[in-house]
This record gives sequence, C-alpha cells and structure tokens, in this order.
Amino acid sequence: MRAAVLEEFGKPLKIWNDWKDPEIGPSDAIVKILANGICRSDWHLWQGDWEWMGFKPPLPFVIGHESAGIVEEVGKNVTRFKKGDRVVFPFNQACGKCEMCAEGHQHVCSNMALSMFMGAGGFGEYSPVANADVNLVALPESISFVQGAALGCRFMTAFHGVTAQGEVKPGEWVAVWGCGGVGLAAVDVASAMGANVIAVTRSQEKLDMARKLGAVATVQAGEDAVEQIQELTKGGVHVSLECLGTAATWMPAIMSLRTRGRLVRIGMSGKEEAGMLTLPADLLTAREFEIRGSMGMQARCYPEMLRMIDSGRIRPQDLVTEQVPMEEASRVLEAMSSYDTIGYSVIVAK
Repeated sequence: MRAAVLEEFGKPLKIWNDWKDPEIGPSDAIVKILANGICRSDWHLWQGDWEWMGFKPPLPFVIGHESAGIVEEVGKNVTRFKKGDRVVFPFNQACGKCEMCAEGHQHVCSNMALSMFMGAGGFGEYSPVANADVNLVALPESISFVQGAALGCRFMTAFHGVTAQGEVKPGEWVAVWGCGGVGLAAVDVASAMGANVIAVTRSQEKLDMARKLGAVATVQAGEDAVEQIQELTKGGVHVSLECLGTAATWMPAIMSLRTRGRLVRIGMSGKEEAGMLTLPADLLTAREFEIRGSMGMQARCYPEMLRMIDSGRIRPQDLVTEQVPMEEASRVLEAMSSYDTIGYSVIVAK
C-alpha cells in the first residue's frame, strides 16, 4: 500500500508505494483510510519527542491516528461490523477485558493498542483497529469522512476533557489555554455546553477563530494574562483547560482558577519538561483546587458527541482549515514546529 513513512526523526516523510499491508487478528479489523487528521501528537512522534516516556517508534514507521474510513476486512470473531461500514475509531484502543475496561474507562485501558504500532497509522492507505467490536464506531452518513477524521484525537479529547473531566456547566467561566487543535475544539464544545469561554493564546488569528467558535472573550498570552482573567471573571474561572502541555501554560492555567476551581490537563509535555512541572502545593490546599488529567475518549461515548454534531451544536468541520494529499503531510508537520498551523489539516485519499 501507499504510505507517508517516517524514516528519520525531524526529516521529511517519504512516500512508499510498497509499505506492507497491515495484518489483523481474529478480533481486529482493517479500515481503508479516506481521511486522516495531522495532529500535534504526530508532530511529537515525528520529532522523536517522547523518548523520555518510552514512546519512540522504531524506524521506518507510519504515524497517524485521527482516522475515518470504510471497513475493508474484519476478523472472524468480529460481529458488530462488516466490510463496507463507514467508521471512525479512537486513537487509544481498548482490550475490553481489563479492570479499567470493565468499569467503562476503556480510554485508559491497561492494555491499550495503537494502530500505528500494529503495522500502520493513518498516514497510510489502510490501518488496523484492535478489538474492533470494542473500538470501532459507526459513522452516520450525515457526517463526512473529513469531519470524522477531525474526531480521532483532538476533538474527542477536548469533548471528554470538557464534559467528563471538566464537568463544565452552563454559565460557568472556562479558560482555554492554548488554541491549537485541542484548544479550539475545547472552545467549541465548552461554548456548546453553555459556558462563558475565555480563549488564551499568542496568535491573534487563533483568537479570532476562537471568537467565531463561541468564545465570549479572548486574552493574548503573556505576563498579565492571569490578571486579565481574574478581572474579567471577578475572581477566576470555574474550569481551566490546559491544552498545550508546556510549562508556559501550566502555572498560569492554575493561577487563573477561582477558589475550588477545576484544572483539566489535556496537553502533553515534550522533552524539555519530560512530564515534570512545578505545582503550587500550598495554594492547592488552601483554595481546594482540583487537578484532573484527561486522556482521549472511549468509543462507547462517541454517540453523544456524534448526535451533537448531527444537530449542529458542535461543528468539527469549522476547525478543518485545509485538506491535503499524503504528499503534503511533511509541510504541515514542519509548520507545526513554529505553531504556524491554524485549525486542522486533514489528509484526504485521492
């Protein structure tokens, strides 16, 4: 099959016409990829950025995890899906059998699988899905493959972060720190939930986009951002969504909270921080802050999100700013190095 292959970290991907087709087990499926988003997590992998946590792909390698397409083949044990079905699937694929899965938290499965480590990610023509009956999600005809690709990581991660982990309620103040793909999705979802959203980022263009997605206020990231938010909200936000993952946004996201506020950390740090960030421990105690992590979203929770898309309450398609062929994936990744991308770039099949 054709694939955009990572041969060397930080270097342009190479187009292979003979990448080995992925193989599947009896409970798995193969999906023909018709659209795949290019995510900052792909950028981290492309950079070899997560070696510090033991997450460095063996080269050569096909990245990509925001996929939508049509089922090409199913294993003999798969009962819920068949060849030709329109589907999407989460990047964090569950085993369906461990303690976390039994409790409904398949997104933090103890035996998590990733398509790219099963033979090929979404930067190729075909991608495997582990435990298809657990992880595949039917994509309604009313939702395009490009919209579906927008859901695979950033949008569904934001949805879970806002609704399940942030427990955002109508009328609450919500600060979104970092308006990349996850952050802009969080603005859209939190606004749809009836929150008063303040978007915080450095780029005026991204702040303008956040306004279009429903933010009631925008703040240019900088030394006085926390002070501006505290003044706007008369005491701080109820929920702070830290969507970038760096030290630059971590502490301001905490300090923008009101007493008993909730911080949801969605972003992941890079090799500079290696996952270790300072915490104002005494303030955490004195003001009863809550800090929660948020990691993707389980397939069983997709239907609620899909219904909101179908009704027009949330609009992942508004975040898609360009559709590109496989050959342009490297250009997009390179632009991400200087945060020059806005919204979602989606690879579409020819």
